[in-house]
Amino acid sequence: MDRVSGDPATSEAVLAEMRRQHETVTLIASENYASPAVLESAGSILTNKYVDGVPGAREYMGCEHCDTIERLARDRLCALFGTEYANVQPYSGSVANLAVYLSALRPGDRILSHATGDGGHHTHGSPDHISGRLYDAARYGVDPETGLLDYAEIAAIARRVRPHLLICGASAYPRTIDFAIFGEIAEEVGATGLADIAHIAGLIAAGVHPSPAGHQEWITTTTHKTLRGPRGGAIMCLKEDAGAIDAAVAPGIQGGPLMHTIAGKAICFAEARTEEFRHYARQVVTNAQTLAAALETEGLAVFSGGTDNHLLIVDCEGTGLSGHAAEAALFAAGICADHCPVPGTGQEYATAGGIRLGTPAVTTRGMGEGEMQALAGHIATVLARPDDRDTLAGAREEVRSLVTGFLPPESPLKD
Repeated sequence: MDRVSGDPATSEAVLAEMRRQHETVTLIASENYASPAVLESAGSILTNKYVDGVPGAREYMGCEHCDTIERLARDRLCALFGTEYANVQPYSGSVANLAVYLSALRPGDRILSHATGDGGHHTHGSPDHISGRLYDAARYGVDPETGLLDYAEIAAIARRVRPHLLICGASAYPRTIDFAIFGEIAEEVGATGLADIAHIAGLIAAGVHPSPAGHQEWITTTTHKTLRGPRGGAIMCLKEDAGAIDAAVAPGIQGGPLMHTIAGKAICFAEARTEEFRHYARQVVTNAQTLAAALETEGLAVFSGGTDNHLLIVDCEGTGLSGHAAEAALFAAGICADHCPVPGTGQEYATAGGIRLGTPAVTTRGMGEGEMQALAGHIATVLARPDDRDTLAGAREEVRSLVTGFLPPESPLKD
């Protein structure tokens, strides 16, 4: 969409955002560009229909076509990941996680999860999130020497704290997660297992990261990020848990599902089963690894020495910048990144000393290894002279020149 009919003020803001997306480079690991088909469905007349309940058991009349769409989305998601049941109604990944907690836990139960400062997500028990207020949260982190998950240490913590729910999955962990080992640990201590694959779902769907299916009772995800769908969430589980998870989502946490978004989910799940998508996911990882290597060549410190997935973390200590200052300088140069704690250092987001970079969006735009090397040079230049206006202006022009040759897939400027 490039205009909003009848509302000039909103239309101008949308056009300005379109120009921003065209002229800057998105290296935020959680952002991507949806396909034209997904965007069309998300803006369709499905917005008009209220469909409280689940397919076949709605609270309103006239839901038969929406039932077809939701069943398509559920069936496609199960086929994509090899799971028994799926609920595609969650408004977000956060809602999906809360629904699992509501199904599997009682207030006060103990959860064990990846610490936020070491790359975990705040919905996994952080004290500033409702999950940390309702449940007794214990945390594990990464080995400060290697930057890797220490599964023996995680098992030892699990034996000590005896969690009801063991959560794996992260927001800023650049290495492969062994879901099978997490499943073994959960079984040993009598816990239920949850894999939050929000960041790596597209990589798993394409077979370039191991799957949690068969190892974890619960799987949650967002549907944007590496899946390239609309902003939303989904849950996968065993058939025996279908009724509990459906009730937890609605009316437990949210009201009527957003059918225009669910239609977009159905489309993106189909797109993720294509060979084009599998090629895309492989290129996402190749681009991330190329960017990491090029940044190290430029003299920047990459956490854990590289990446196995779509994201990497740059430790800004050697630049003299905080993560907040680094992201601000890069943004002034047309490069969108986000501040991030460096795992293993004891930092939190308020004191973040790193930046997180991801390649899903630039790969969707068609960029490859050559562009990653060029971007690494721009990033190094900006971080070396963050207060030099001429440096930032020059970098911004070069970045604009680079990225305008790779328009987003929905751009009205494409032929």
